Amino acid sequence: MPVGAATGCRRHGVLKQQGPPVRSAAAGSQGTPRFHSLESALLAFAEIPLHDARVSDAVLIAGIDEAGYGPILGPLVVTATVFEVPIRFADASLWDLLSKSVTDEPVARDGRVAILDSKKLYKPKEGLARLERSVLAAVCARHGLPARLSRLLGLVCPDILSKLAEYPWYRGVDPALPLRADSGSIRIAAGQLKRDLAARSIRLAGVWSEVLPEGHYNRLVGGTRNKAVVLLGLTLRLIQRIGDAHRGGVIRFFVDKQGARDRYGAVLMRSFSQGRLRVIHEDNERSEYELIGPRSEWRISFHESGEARHLPVALASCVSKYVRELFMSCFNEFWSGHVPGLAGTAGYYQDGLRFLKDIAPRMEEMGIDQARLVRAR
Repeated sequence: MPVGAATGCRRHGVLKQQGPPVRSAAAGSQGTPRFHSLESALLAFAEIPLHDARVSDAVLIAGIDEAGYGPILGPLVVTATVFEVPIRFADASLWDLLSKSVTDEPVARDGRVAILDSKKLYKPKEGLARLERSVLAAVCARHGLPARLSRLLGLVCPDILSKLAEYPWYRGVDPALPLRADSGSIRIAAGQLKRDLAARSIRLAGVWSEVLPEGHYNRLVGGTRNKAVVLLGLTLRLIQRIGDAHRGGVIRFFVDKQGARDRYGAVLMRSFSQGRLRVIHEDNERSEYELIGPRSEWRISFHESGEARHLPVALASCVSKYVRELFMSCFNEFWSGHVPGLAGTAGYYQDGLRFLKDIAPRMEEMGIDQARLVRAR
């Protein structure tokens, strides 16, 4: 069943505008921009097949967003959240459909799960509790409440666990969760969310994250000389993970726009060459594509301020931020144990430089390679 694209308004979703003619992704097109020679290596999972679809009366709505793109310390985290929605609700706002259990305008004593742009939900001076409650309530509604960081990572990003051993500040650290929020409040909110989802025949179908620690980040950025390519590579990897987990059918991907890039068609053609790509719209606010495989249909949209328009993008923003903050908590705890009186850091440029200056003598004594600690910009 053909699916309309979402407009800028989160309450409506069908576009009337016709896009350019369908082009074969395998065939390429004239005027395709040349990429850095290592971009294709980073996107080594190219040539991804689009799976056969099952006949279904549901559509998958996926949102993708990142946290930690700008800092010089700590990991980059990109997350996708996926909701299975009855086709009759394909163009409806999930905030409206789930208004008994979720809100994007949190106020005091509102017990609903706050799902909105993480930059609005989380304020460092106010602490982690609000963000943590929202993320763990959503995770709990699907998997139960994870008791430790390792359990959470095992659910959303199992591949990262084996990589952490090379980082002294992450190695062997496994804090109990929640760190700040009340576990009883989380379970109550998760229960209400589960009931609300069930009443609307909506399912939280998955939460996946890609976590790129500092050294791994530097190796990829060093190879491509472009951190935007790295971010896009992680985004495409998440699209692949969703496609693998939910084979075929109609999937709408809503992705928060990535930097100054306006055109994604060439990269999508290179990465999913067995599909047929149609460019629906491209400008500096929204870029939208249709990718058709054998009996399957993907709609991929990159949009400015996506977390304000689509609940799955907002939830992805919150999960990415929460996972990054958990890593930064481990990072700060490690270094404060080695440098008495050290003030913690969120890892952003100016304060990150202050932090590096404060730990420099101890870092040298410990023989820590700066390329494993400080991210390339």
